[in-house]
Amino acid sequence: MKFYLKHYFAIFLVLVYLHANSQPYIPQSSFPDSGLKYQADSIKKEMSSKGFIVLKEAPIRMESGYEMPIIVPLTRGNCYDFVFIGDSSSKLYEVRMFDYNDKQVVYEKHFGDGADSNVINFSYIPQFSEYHIIKPVQINKKKKENINGYIIVFKKVI
Repeated sequence: MKFYLKHYFAIFLVLVYLHANSQPYIPQSSFPDSGLKYQADSIKKEMSSKGFIVLKEAPIRMESGYEMPIIVPLTRGNCYDFVFIGDSSSKLYEVRMFDYNDKQVVYEKHFGDGADSNVINFSYIPQFSEYHIIKPVQINKKKKENINGYIIVFKKVI
């Protein structure tokens, strides 16, 4: 009987140890900016009518003036469309895209004035099947942290 108690006690200690060293669960919070979600939904509707499908989409938290690198695998010869939606209170929006060799292949810049100035949209057909890095950045004078952004990657259905 002592033999079984020792085993149960050892298993109990291992489970307590594993639980104590596990990472805390951080729940995914809902996206607070309904304006960005509304813009994203209308862009997705428009792009689907042009024959595109959504490959990836994600809300992102950003800091003013800091790039948020996003790595995406692209296949040679396919037509992709990328959309970055920035916080409407920001004053500057930039998106750079680099290929696997760190060669800049796309650069777009918008200033925060006018309708839909917070949306950067560009198409790209890669020459090679490889990973590309998209680096959006936005400058916001009011907020330095927790600036909302939204990224969508579309692919043309042939």
